[in-house]
Amino acid sequence: MFLDHLTLHLEAGHGGAGASSFRREKFAELGGPDGGNGGLGGSISIRANKALNTLNPYRNQRTFLAGRGGNGAGGLCSGTDGANIVLDVPLGTVIKDAQSGEVLAELLGHDQVVTVARGGRGGLGNNNFKSSTNRTPRHAQPGEEGEVRDVDLELKLIADVGLAGLPNAGKSTLVSRVSAARPKIANYPFTTLEPQLGVVGVDEINSFVIADIPGLIEGAAGGAGLGVQFLRHVERTRMLLHLVDLSDPVLEPEEAIRIIEGELRAFSPVLAAKPCWLVGTKLDALQDEDRRSRFEALCRARGQEPILISGVTGEGIRPLVFRVGKALLEAPGA
Repeated sequence: MFLDHLTLHLEAGHGGAGASSFRREKFAELGGPDGGNGGLGGSISIRANKALNTLNPYRNQRTFLAGRGGNGAGGLCSGTDGANIVLDVPLGTVIKDAQSGEVLAELLGHDQVVTVARGGRGGLGNNNFKSSTNRTPRHAQPGEEGEVRDVDLELKLIADVGLAGLPNAGKSTLVSRVSAARPKIANYPFTTLEPQLGVVGVDEINSFVIADIPGLIEGAAGGAGLGVQFLRHVERTRMLLHLVDLSDPVLEPEEAIRIIEGELRAFSPVLAAKPCWLVGTKLDALQDEDRRSRFEALCRARGQEPILISGVTGEGIRPLVFRVGKALLEAPGA
């Protein structure tokens, strides 16, 4: 199953204790202090890894303890540093402190690393406390405790284009048509149970990443249905394609559009403000030409040329891919 949100309990290593020791050698009765320092406690870091696309590796293990620093010893021997832990997560993971909600980092680049729990400092051995007035210091420091922290990991997939629409609007079919992704496709709602990513080739050089999420229903922003769990995955997209089933004999296109746009606004004003194109789907099954005319008029009223496609016959799909690719290349910051 797709895992995109969880909490980890992290305990960095305790620093090793410094040693209180004195040099004892033959013919050196007044040997000075030679206690070594304790080693550093191990730290825990989180690293972005482009080879991962879910948080499933942490499904069964949520607690991680880094190594304890070794104690110092006589002869100015320092303790060994505790073993560090590096946890790999997918690109797009947001790391928050579970107690305060503070965002610690957003990992967007491969091999980007953030230390979230630092190991304790090792204690100083008594050799560090000798002075002209204290030739025989017997004091050494204990090691410091490592940080203990609960962190929330929230995955937001990184894609250029996000698909939105009611269940059975044709999102999975479109993804399977334009990319190598093979989401489940069936004639009933909620066939998509987890987000799907596909790489879409525009030409020999250019491509973009498309994200399909489970269909939304009215009330999704309040917890109804499945889609609200995954709307975070289209928050980072550069644009949205809102797929509208023109063959639906019950729901009018205007009502379908109203429902989805209302849920996007309720979930996130930032998401609702993204560029969004209406795409009429299932053109091959369209029986009522009046629905098509009203959909086209609605698109033009928004300043958008109508886009109509058929996932079954492929009609309109390549022109849609070219239009999206061109819009992404011309967008500011592209």
